[in-house]
Amino acid sequence: MDTKILLDESDIPREWYNVVADMPNPPAPPLGPDGQPVGPEALEAIFPPGVIEQEASAERWITIPDAVREVLRLWRPSPLYRAHRLEQALETPARIFYKNESVSPAGSHKPNTAVAQAFYNRQAGIKRLTTETGAGQWGCALSLAGQLFGLDVRVFMVRVSYEQKPYRRTLMQTWGGEVFASPTDLTESGRKILARDPDTPGSLGIAISEAAEEAAGRADTNYALGSVLNHVLLHQTVIGLEARKQMERIGAYPDEVYAPCGGGSNFGGIAFPFFADKATGREVRLVAVEPTSCPTLTKGLYTYDFGDAIGLTPLLKMFTLGHDFVPPGIHAGGLRYHGDAPLVSQLHEEGLVDAVAIPQLETFQAGVLFARTEGIVPAPESTHAIAAVIRSARECARSGEPRTLLFNLSGHGHFDMAAYERYFAGDLKDFEYPAEAIEKSLAHLPHFGDG
Repeated sequence: MDTKILLDESDIPREWYNVVADMPNPPAPPLGPDGQPVGPEALEAIFPPGVIEQEASAERWITIPDAVREVLRLWRPSPLYRAHRLEQALETPARIFYKNESVSPAGSHKPNTAVAQAFYNRQAGIKRLTTETGAGQWGCALSLAGQLFGLDVRVFMVRVSYEQKPYRRTLMQTWGGEVFASPTDLTESGRKILARDPDTPGSLGIAISEAAEEAAGRADTNYALGSVLNHVLLHQTVIGLEARKQMERIGAYPDEVYAPCGGGSNFGGIAFPFFADKATGREVRLVAVEPTSCPTLTKGLYTYDFGDAIGLTPLLKMFTLGHDFVPPGIHAGGLRYHGDAPLVSQLHEEGLVDAVAIPQLETFQAGVLFARTEGIVPAPESTHAIAAVIRSARECARSGEPRTLLFNLSGHGHFDMAAYERYFAGDLKDFEYPAEAIEKSLAHLPHFGDG
């Protein structure tokens, strides 16, 4: 069997798939500060009309604009690989496939939505975008997209990642992005956090507060989000749509689909198009993989919470560790968000998608094995999916069952070599976030709308 399964540029999806159309129950609505449902108009201060329309849509298929598809042609369709050498190393009868999203200019899956969001903002006459970024993949993607569509981009980068990953910061600057270590003294949100804890490592929730505050305060500026909300997961479904077509071409279909899960766009991107099959009765297990240090789906509470640390966003019903949760500074910075996408959260609550948490050392062990067999050095986020797949493949080796496993290789680790250096030096540790710390953070949840 071939190692690479390739598609032509003409096979780039012409429509995004909207999982809302196939969910057994409608999504829980966002709530305002008074605990009452809010409509799309609540987003008008920071998002363009095209994005707001998608956020609220229940249509199964949404057309991808030609201008967006034209940019996606720079790297899409991305290749699907059969991991022959990894299978041999594991001595497993499992067939392992991975969608290689590291081939994008930014080296991750993030440009799939960055390009779409930049397009809709330019269409609305917006001149400037603000955003947050954790490990830097999203900040890089939006800086690239802003450059391609003529938009200025300001990035609030979580402080611990800003310090750990200087070359991602440089990459953003190369594409014209302006980058600041969050929290900053540029926003009221940042100043509040710094007054409370001057040495904070930062969090995605804090960086979101800063970016959203600035966008809401300027008429020429909107906010762009790299994960969590419905429209972001929608744009990422190009991954799974291509993967389905590629597997069809070789007469294969996954028994299990894995992806790293921080905010949820990575997982939703590859898993949701297969959920469409699951909704019609086809057997397929969809597994979101998160760190034990930020165990949102596996140890969080399914309830309404703010999407940011300060409480500027509408309340979203999701699995959460509490909006002021600040996780340890693990190297998988893209998986350190306190909540999870409402769509992923609801499907998990309803038992339709699974979740597993894996400790940091196991993920790096998996990443090194993958690099030494398949040749690609994966991003720390991606190693979570690899580790979960390796667990399943070893189960197949014990049982003799030849399951077909698919995962999203969401990015390469070329800007994360300091993390691998620390791993080889024995400096990395496993973090099991203490239950009492999670309980303390959850005590600060809003006291309404849990029903």
